[in-house]
Amino acid sequence: MRRASGPDQFLVIIPAYNEQAAIAGVIREIHQVVPSAPVLVIDDSSADSTPSEAAAAGADVLRLPHHLGLGGCVQAGYKLAFELGYEFVIRVDGDGQHNPQYIPRILETLRETGYHMVIGSRFCDGQEIHTSFARSVGIRLFRIVLRPILGKPVHDPTSGFVGVNRKALEVFTRSFPLEYPEIETLVVLQRRRFQFREIPCKMRPRRTGRSSITAAKSFYYIIHVLLGVFVNILKFEGRQRRK
Repeated sequence: MRRASGPDQFLVIIPAYNEQAAIAGVIREIHQVVPSAPVLVIDDSSADSTPSEAAAAGADVLRLPHHLGLGGCVQAGYKLAFELGYEFVIRVDGDGQHNPQYIPRILETLRETGYHMVIGSRFCDGQEIHTSFARSVGIRLFRIVLRPILGKPVHDPTSGFVGVNRKALEVFTRSFPLEYPEIETLVVLQRRRFQFREIPCKMRPRRTGRSSITAAKSFYYIIHVLLGVFVNILKFEGRQRRK
């Protein structure tokens, strides 16, 4: 994996776990849209041929020795990106749901606005995309809970199609939620008075496999994320009192 060669160079990271059927196509699409951008696949100790498929498609591959889960996988990519000097990082999932055509728009928004995070949102243009009932309930609940915490609405709090700048990278190398990171990272940024913006992006169905958040796990997911949000708030308030 090469170091950043310029002050504005960005890296695309793809956290992946058992995505052998989709990963090569995702990488090829990214190379078509942003040919000069390096692509790093963080393989979360897959049991299939995800690493070899990714390497054959032209990506650099960071193979984790143990399965860390999504948060640990993403943080490993952020840490490496920060150490290599990248100014911007855009995360794309390995299942094909995120359309790489939106990568230039996310990057342009990061560069021009100075926002610390830009989220590709399925909902911020007013449309409601069909999701499972449990996931839809969770998203609506998270919107309600996050509104007073963030001081503004967030329409798609579970989106993993995000870009971050170097200041956010630095924070995430030290503090990053390990299991379901998308929502808790917003709280981490807000506690530091960092700013985020959503831009409309159309998502696609998964090309292969299925979401790790099944119906059976949905209730656990909602409770776990809500607890994580409130723990982050309590940690921050505790640090503030000690200052």
